Amino acid sequence: MNIEQFMRAYKEAWERRDEAMFASLFTTDGEYRNTPFAVQRGHAQLAEYWRRVKLQEDVHVAYEVLAAMPAGGMAHWHVTYQVASEELFQIWAKSTGTNLVARKPGDPLPRMILDGVLKAEFEGGLCKSCALWWHSMPQAS
Repeated sequence: MNIEQFMRAYKEAWERRDEAMFASLFTTDGEYRNTPFAVQRGHAQLAEYWRRVKLQEDVHVAYEVLAAMPAGGMAHWHVTYQVASEELFQIWAKSTGTNLVARKPGDPLPRMILDGVLKAEFEGGLCKSCALWWHSMPQAS
């Protein structure tokens, strides 16, 4: 696997909202660092974390490979999705701490924009380590 193949499959797993497909991109002890301070290791933790994308609808993922090496690479990624549940909105709101969407009970849930950079390292044809740096915000109406 190289960075282009990984990003193509990452995009497909996210747009399909498929945690098994996502976990299959990684070695059995593979690591996914969705923030510098949180890490999921191994297929069970990866799949459990990725299940939250099922709370997203109308997901669109775009990416650009920034650097490619035989054992890894970096990519810029951009995602938009419709928040599909109050649960996901609360997860996002708690993780940001700032720029919270001012919502009243009954207001529609926002469409979100995520933008970030990903660094991946490969071993034996699978991802051994993936680290993300990203920002999220509600899409302007």
